[in-house]
Amino acid sequence: MGLFDEIKKKLSHEFIDIVEWLDNTNDTIVHRFERYQNEIKNGAQLVVREGQMAVFINEGQLADVFKPGTYTLNTENLPILATLKGWKYGFNSPFKAEVYFVSTRIFTDEKWGTKNPITLSDDRFGLVEIRAFGTYTFRISDPGKFIVDVVGTDGNFTNYEINEHLKSLIATRFTDTIGEANLPIELYAANTTELSDTCQEVMQPEFARVGIDLEKFYIENVSMPEDLKKEIFEYSRLDKLDMQKLAQFKAAKAMEEAAKNEGGTAGAGMGMGMGFVLAQQMGNMMNPNLGQAQNTGQAPMAPPPIPVQVQYYYAANGQQAGPVTFDALKALFASRTINKDSLVWKQGMDNWAPLKEVEELKAFLGGSTPPPLPNS
Repeated sequence: MGLFDEIKKKLSHEFIDIVEWLDNTNDTIVHRFERYQNEIKNGAQLVVREGQMAVFINEGQLADVFKPGTYTLNTENLPILATLKGWKYGFNSPFKAEVYFVSTRIFTDEKWGTKNPITLSDDRFGLVEIRAFGTYTFRISDPGKFIVDVVGTDGNFTNYEINEHLKSLIATRFTDTIGEANLPIELYAANTTELSDTCQEVMQPEFARVGIDLEKFYIENVSMPEDLKKEIFEYSRLDKLDMQKLAQFKAAKAMEEAAKNEGGTAGAGMGMGMGFVLAQQMGNMMNPNLGQAQNTGQAPMAPPPIPVQVQYYYAANGQQAGPVTFDALKALFASRTINKDSLVWKQGMDNWAPLKEVEELKAFLGGSTPPPLPNS
């Protein structure tokens, strides 16, 4: 051992007896307390402030975790470390251990986004691509697990380093979540709040596995190619507009533009007049009755309702049969399948009745005698 190392060791033993970390950054998650050969004096003071936790690592093993407070380091409050070291009756000499201070505050406004477009299948537009980005907030909930599984031996671990890992996790789970949502493509941008809550619920277990609590997850924007966005807007308009009025309007606008190209007030007036005529002609082609009504000055006529044929049920050989139309029933009577005493029924009748008693069916019987002539 050189003279300089001996001086550093002596100074460490005599003067350094407070273990603490004052964070003067906004991005440090884990800070390893540095001292000569990781030696800590017996009876040293450990100061853990609010928003921090201290993790002791001995020879690669998790030894102890301290919450906010002030501690005197000895075998009484280092039971696991004492067991690892094999101390039975206390210790008076310095002991070696790595001390990591972990910030447990909430890290806010962390950015995430999809590096590549996400391909979705839509019932109307087929395969489409979307991108998304937003923010999230997190905090370390299990410092021991976080140190062992993520940090390792990194002496100064920042949120930039963990963000690279978390962004990949978020992008994967986000893709799975929106794929399973199976929403119409235009509703993804309209339901960002519901999607954000669902994504947070899906991602939370993944974060917890490495000792992180996902506090909030926000989707700020879901974007798609401009040509697809334009097509969706047109689709929504067509779904709401009256097609006849739209055709008339576009025809009139086209003729207005044509008149402007000819120049002059007369041309503009002629163009507008022709536009109105063309719009009227298009409306007449789409609705002939409307054109006829305009030519005669009468209100447009609606066609009468389609007549509904009466359906009859009949009894033959003790079995119900039908329904059949009036003409079909008449043919059955003519072929002697049924007769005047056969029971029939139609909608509106209370009970079955013989055919001869149903007024409109009496015509099947024939042989009707006309009433006598009135007296002259």
